[in-house]
Order: sequence, then C-alpha cells, then structure tokens
Amino acid sequence: MTKADIVNEISKKTGIDKATVLTTVEAFMEAVKTSMIGGKNVYLRGFGSFILKKRAPKTARNISKNTTIIIPEHDIPAFKPAKTFSVAVKESK
Repeated sequence: MTKADIVNEISKKTGIDKATVLTTVEAFMEAVKTSMIGGKNVYLRGFGSFILKKRAPKTARNISKNTTIIIPEHDIPAFKPAKTFSVAVKESK
C-alpha cells in the first residue's frame, strides 16, 4: 500500500477531500521524523511504536581496497507493532 492508497482510503471512509487528507498524512509523517531525529520515540496505542534502536560499533571490511574500517555506534529507526496489531495479523491468515 502506498501513500496515495492510504490517502484514498481515508478520504473514502471520512468524506474529507484528498488534498486535506494528504496534508494531514504528510504532517503526521513529518512529526514522526522530527521526533525521532530529536531522539524521541513515538508511541501509538493499539498500533505500535516508532523507536530508535542502538547499533553497537563494529568492524567491517572494504573488499575493493582490502582495508578494515570501524563503523561507529549509531541509532536506526524501527517499528515495533502493538501486541493487538501483531495478533490480528497472525489470525488473518
């Protein structure tokens, strides 16, 4: 499902015009990005959490130059679905 599909679905269910829904969806995504860039997690009860996971420093190899590089510790964004959401997906199959 794409962003356009989500906008169409919300527009059909609520009766709100697509331009307004698109603006709202983009504002939501921007709010999540801004919060996570600031180091804060986003919790949506019954849906899931957008969280930051820490990756430990590690050693990697540059095969083309045959050198070793160290990748420093860093955060990556992740999504953890709510338990009710996970159960609903499991039971749907």
